[in-house]
Amino acid sequence: MHNHANWRSSANLFRRFIPLAVLAVLSLAALLYAGHALWSLIILLPLLGIALWDSFQQKHTLRRNYPLIARFRWMMEDLRPFLRSYIVESDLEGRPFNHDERALIYARAKGELDSHPFGTELDVYSDEYEWLNHSIKPKEDLPKEWRAKVGSTQCTKPYNASLLNISAMSFGALSANAIMALNKGAKIGNFYHDTGEGGLSRYHKSHGGDLVWELGSGYFGCRTDDGQFCPDRFQETAQNDQVRMIEIKLSQGAKPGHGGMLPGSKVTQEIADARQVPKGKDCVSPAGHSAFGTPIEMVEWAARLRDLSGGKPVGIKLCVGQPHEVFAVMKAMLETGIRLDFITVDGAEGGTGAAPVELSNRVGLPLREGVIMVRNALIGCDLKDEVKIAASGKVHSGADMAMQMGLGADWCNAARAFMFALGCVQSMRCHTDTCPTGIATQDMTRQRGLVVEDKASRVARYQKETLRGLHQIVVAMGLDTPWEIKPTHIGQRWNTVRSDSIDQFYEFLTRGALLKDADSTQYSRHWKAAQAASFRPVIP
Repeated sequence: MHNHANWRSSANLFRRFIPLAVLAVLSLAALLYAGHALWSLIILLPLLGIALWDSFQQKHTLRRNYPLIARFRWMMEDLRPFLRSYIVESDLEGRPFNHDERALIYARAKGELDSHPFGTELDVYSDEYEWLNHSIKPKEDLPKEWRAKVGSTQCTKPYNASLLNISAMSFGALSANAIMALNKGAKIGNFYHDTGEGGLSRYHKSHGGDLVWELGSGYFGCRTDDGQFCPDRFQETAQNDQVRMIEIKLSQGAKPGHGGMLPGSKVTQEIADARQVPKGKDCVSPAGHSAFGTPIEMVEWAARLRDLSGGKPVGIKLCVGQPHEVFAVMKAMLETGIRLDFITVDGAEGGTGAAPVELSNRVGLPLREGVIMVRNALIGCDLKDEVKIAASGKVHSGADMAMQMGLGADWCNAARAFMFALGCVQSMRCHTDTCPTGIATQDMTRQRGLVVEDKASRVARYQKETLRGLHQIVVAMGLDTPWEIKPTHIGQRWNTVRSDSIDQFYEFLTRGALLKDADSTQYSRHWKAAQAASFRPVIP
């Protein structure tokens, strides 16, 4: 037995060094016959050097045990997203966005034909299939454009938002060229560009496109030296004419309830200037806000921001989690009389540059459930006329928009779809600073490939063509506006033989239902648990 173990150990050792031996023999042969095989020597000697290095380095076990050969594993791991996307997957496979979804965005951004031949590729009898009910009598004589008026009766500078806008993406997460192309596209198309929580950089202001300034827990762009909210700095920036609305970020879909940190090595002078943090130092976003601690304090702070901005709309953005917290915000508005101007609902399927897998996979409500809950909370408290809803989370087409507006959204935002319009190939390298398309990187050599003027026109064209898709759907449904789409217009299959409208799956409250008789609704338990004075639930 001992001899057998020794033999196996020797065999494994021999197998480990086979590449070294083969390369050494080939290199020696090439050296002896250099006159006839110099090219072989040029190739083999570097490979031999790499194999020797792998054998003696101490950081990577696989490379030490299997010199050179193990590197092919890392190579295939790096190439996996590309091989999977373009060779392995079918048109309807792939996550987060499949080939057909990406192809639609690319075609619209480039101004190419976006029609599809030979019928749908979707399985219309699967449990996942959904559809919109059209009318026998379409309405063709409709306005070419609709816009959503955002601003409660307490807002003195309401904003007419496009129905599709650029969702929150920060400078730092995205490159300077990407930010400039997005803003110029927003200017061309007359829609807004959300800054993300990383501050309002000079690149956001570079082409004059409308901006929604997002304030996260780090208060970047309006913070004191110790990271607290600074009203003076906020007021100075918020009154810029390019800033049209203020969005308080409570959470985001991909990593709700999670803070963040930009390592000091990535905090360049430009990023430091935009965020008002020291260059080269870790830039931390806490998990929660320090400017408020209760629902009442939150809506009071929102009212203060509205005053400091000169009367511009102020809203909150969140991925819905615990239902009683949504109702606590409603009770805070009812008790104080203060109205938020809008609520942006971010779905758990939303994207980010980097997120813990546990959070992105398992935490937070998907967009549909989130929109329905916020819609029901506002309708049930008779607040929907003043507080608008924006939907964000993997929205990429006119059909996506119609679905969300049928559930209660007033307009939609998209992030990754606009990244595709910029040229993103879903290489899944957003968090490594090695984005091959120059979008999600601060590497100047990679950024130079993204030409702002060319990509800006693609951004504007994609947005315009997607709104045209929504327009065609509204025409086909025989409606006057997309806000007339209701849950009864949306069909969903229960199983392979039974289907019905989506209101058979979810309860949609009527106006004032929570105020009149909360016990008769599905939210009775959550409504009783909610309190305006605290985000903690009332324990019976």
